[in-house]
Amino acid sequence: MIPTSQLRKAAEDALAFLRTQDDIEEAEAFVASNGQMLCRLNYTSHIPSNGLEEPKSTESYGIGLRVVLNTPEGHKASFGSEGSDISLEGVREALAKARNGAVLDPEFTTLPRATGERRTLSNYHDPMLMRANDDGLVEAGWQVIDGSLRTYMSSEDLLAAAEGGDLRKLGLIVSGDVTILQERIAVASYAMPRVQMDESSLIMSFITSMVERRDAKGSGYGAAQRLAELAPYDAGRDAAEGAIRQMDGVRVGDGEYKIIFGPQAFMDILSNLIVPGLNLGLFYAASSPFQGKLGQQIASEKLNIYDDGAAPGLVASKGITCEGLPTGRTELIRNGALVGLMANWYESQRILRDPKGREKLGVDPDEYALAMVPRNGFRFGTGGGRLYDRDPGISGTNIVVEGDGRSLEELAREVSEGLYVGRLWYTYPVNGLQAGDFTCTVIGDSYLIKDGRLAEPVKPNTIRINDNINNILQNVIGIGNSRRPALIWAADEVVHTPEVVVSGVHVQAIAGYMEQL
Repeated sequence: MIPTSQLRKAAEDALAFLRTQDDIEEAEAFVASNGQMLCRLNYTSHIPSNGLEEPKSTESYGIGLRVVLNTPEGHKASFGSEGSDISLEGVREALAKARNGAVLDPEFTTLPRATGERRTLSNYHDPMLMRANDDGLVEAGWQVIDGSLRTYMSSEDLLAAAEGGDLRKLGLIVSGDVTILQERIAVASYAMPRVQMDESSLIMSFITSMVERRDAKGSGYGAAQRLAELAPYDAGRDAAEGAIRQMDGVRVGDGEYKIIFGPQAFMDILSNLIVPGLNLGLFYAASSPFQGKLGQQIASEKLNIYDDGAAPGLVASKGITCEGLPTGRTELIRNGALVGLMANWYESQRILRDPKGREKLGVDPDEYALAMVPRNGFRFGTGGGRLYDRDPGISGTNIVVEGDGRSLEELAREVSEGLYVGRLWYTYPVNGLQAGDFTCTVIGDSYLIKDGRLAEPVKPNTIRINDNINNILQNVIGIGNSRRPALIWAADEVVHTPEVVVSGVHVQAIAGYMEQL
């Protein structure tokens, strides 16, 4: 990766060059270097396999320019980037692209300005992760496989299920990956000429372990800001233990159920349905399921959700945004009320000037400006990283869920008769995000709850949840006391959530042929 000193100099040199251009009203230079290391796992007991595939790594670096040009038609805002070249020649190429793509934007005000908040997080990354190499990644991958296989071999339940004691005939599978993200950025602008630097990293694992002949699937996962905190062996062990517990699962009929959503399952709902609706840009576009409800009750009073990008030690913390502004805590839902929205600079400014701003938010934008401070302007990629070749969007960092903080045993007693859902798949809105309707499939780590205890496992891929996100939020009746970080693959946004109990969830059985998918 490009050293931070080089990134700083590139940003300084770019800004100095841009100041020599007479047609530039204001400008911003963003320089980034990203690395991703991936170790894919593929162990099968009954089919010849390598167990651990060849590790892969990618690196990218480049510069992105946001400029405001003086033209005969008026001020035009634009963006241009150049990859693999952060020299002045790269700056010239990026500027040429920005000039070529410049357009009039009547909603544009200025490039980011200081918000008055101070940066609180610096030098927080793990140097060991930034120096990680293939050897360390491969070792972590083998630890996952070792954790799963040792768990399988020591399981009396599994040995009893195997013909002649040969576990291989059960079709044992360990799949998934261990991924490392490494990020360095430098950003400076006319309005904020002092170069801001940031260096962040995280390591994550997503493990699925299966006993194929017994229709059983278990999950292990983890995310950490420091290499020593991931515990890949434990992720492999957890996945195998989950698969063993899921053997010979039962079917569940249609109906309304009280459901305990485990951390991974509730993360899936949050990341795909709730968090996108807390994006100020979607309010501007009138596309949020919470449209016009800022300041109003949208969920159970038991539920609290906030985003905190500056929390020391949390996985997805960053020192600054990709706009050079400090990260920090944004209250989103407090005691069930919608009290804040995630924003970047552009959206925070144009909602203040939108003649329909009050209608879209439900309140006067000027009176709620502090609920929309731009702490979430990031250039995240779909595969992770802070990318030089795009404008800042709006993304979460550490999404934290809190509530009344009860143990799993207490939550199960609260449910009495219902379901524990540990893992969902293909969670997506239907009829558009604003309608709030969604569907998802339960694919593992799930159980019936009987007499206030977890009982028989639920057979994977045999039930689907079809409901509305507003119904989910309003019917939260209990929240656990043990948060775990979970995230969608290779994302920078991390959800820290305990178990969440929801009543009246609509469940539909899936036809039998789906068992084989």
